[in-house]
Amino acid sequence: MALQSPFFNNNNKREDTYPRPGMTPNAAAATAAAPAAATQNTQVPAAAPAKEGESKLTVGPNIKLKGVEITDCDTLVVEGSVEATMDSRVIQISERGSFKGSAEIDVAEIRGLFDGNLTVRQKLVIFATGKVTGKVRYGKVVIEEGGQLSGEVESAAAGARPADKPAEKPAAARPLQPVQ
Repeated sequence: MALQSPFFNNNNKREDTYPRPGMTPNAAAATAAAPAAATQNTQVPAAAPAKEGESKLTVGPNIKLKGVEITDCDTLVVEGSVEATMDSRVIQISERGSFKGSAEIDVAEIRGLFDGNLTVRQKLVIFATGKVTGKVRYGKVVIEEGGQLSGEVESAAAGARPADKPAEKPAAARPLQPVQ
């Protein structure tokens, strides 16, 4: 008599609790109802779904992405190392992440390292663990205590100054006025 493997022809299969493409949410809930009741306390809540049509690229820890051009990416999350050029909406560099190269971004959130040419059309946020070096242009900037910004730094708003209005001296170059 042959022994049957417990891995094949298992009649105690758990049904798929995640909706399949084309399945309505009600049908998915009905399919998941029986197994969900049995494992109610062990279920992990699902992550928030990505917005329809939004693209996101995550370069995970210990991953090195080198010599690429990243385009048509709504959000780039860097947890590893990236050497690239990119034009995107959002870049998020984690504490252990690093980006080297050139980037044109709407919003940049830097917790790790950025080295190269960075143009941030809207808002650059450098957190306490963040370090940005190179040629940097920004619309607005927020630097948390401990965050570092060095290199050639310029406000994008300064470049958009009307031609007939002379540039104002930076605060450091103006003589101090006594407070009355």
